[in-house]
Amino acid sequence: MRTRVFQSGNSQAVRIPKEMQFERLDVEYEIERQGDAIIVRPVGVPLTNILDRFAAFSDDFMVAGRPDQGIQERDAL
Repeated sequence: MRTRVFQSGNSQAVRIPKEMQFERLDVEYEIERQGDAIIVRPVGVPLTNILDRFAAFSDDFMVAGRPDQGIQERDAL
């Protein structure tokens, strides 16, 4: 899909086609240049409706806890 860059005040802007719109406009985005590419990604997702999300877990969710993973051997830094 192609789009155009245009001038918006003292900045450049990119028109994002409807098919590629971000789902949320209430979060902050970070922008990064990698060679000729510009990457735009959300910084974080707000904890909107977090209590409703927790309520969706079944009553027996993780009732047995988590299995012990033991101590991992790692190379020194």
